[in-house]
Amino acid sequence: MHSSFFKTLAILCIGGLTACTQPAQQDNKTCQEAVQEEQPNAVIETIMSRRSIRKYKPEPVSRETMETILECGINAPNGMNKQSWEIRVVDNPDFINGITEVYKKANPKAAEDPSFKNMFRNAPTVVFIAHDPGYDCSQIDCGLLGENMILSAWSMGIGSCCLGGPVRFINTNPDAAPYLQKLGFSEGYRLLYCIAFGHPDETPAAKPRSKEKIKYVE
Repeated sequence: MHSSFFKTLAILCIGGLTACTQPAQQDNKTCQEAVQEEQPNAVIETIMSRRSIRKYKPEPVSRETMETILECGINAPNGMNKQSWEIRVVDNPDFINGITEVYKKANPKAAEDPSFKNMFRNAPTVVFIAHDPGYDCSQIDCGLLGENMILSAWSMGIGSCCLGGPVRFINTNPDAAPYLQKLGFSEGYRLLYCIAFGHPDETPAAKPRSKEKIKYVE
């Protein structure tokens, strides 16, 4: 049995070495490049297939999954490692429904839509991101942080959508102030945007992107 196993292993090893030491193909591709061509690039596939989701199933995102998403977020590049952001995760229905009631009071037409459940595109989990205005690149850092979270979430089947409207409301409406206070950001930090997370309940098509805005400078 052992002799047969080692003989098989030897054949596989020799075959692999032969494949990687044979003359390169006509376009001089290395063995590593040939293998990479045969295997799809998961990162590129995630980026190109990602869509902003605006309809979610009611079940919440598990905290275990959110922990992975958040870990990916805080490992995004940031200027001088200042980590000039703060994150608050809300999956408490009381908070989400409470601030939504304040929003509906100020925007009664929103509740006329029978599909409207909350002001965060009906998402069950919302991540609020604040930045340090004292650092001039903090908004860039927050953007990188959010993109990491969005892409990692999509790779695990979790949809998301960046939202600015709810944050404008929370930052400016006096009746929303208690909810902003509940988020407990450090003094001096300002709420910048939020991201809705949830299990997608739609499959939107890709929207066109213009390459005319891209130019190489010689």
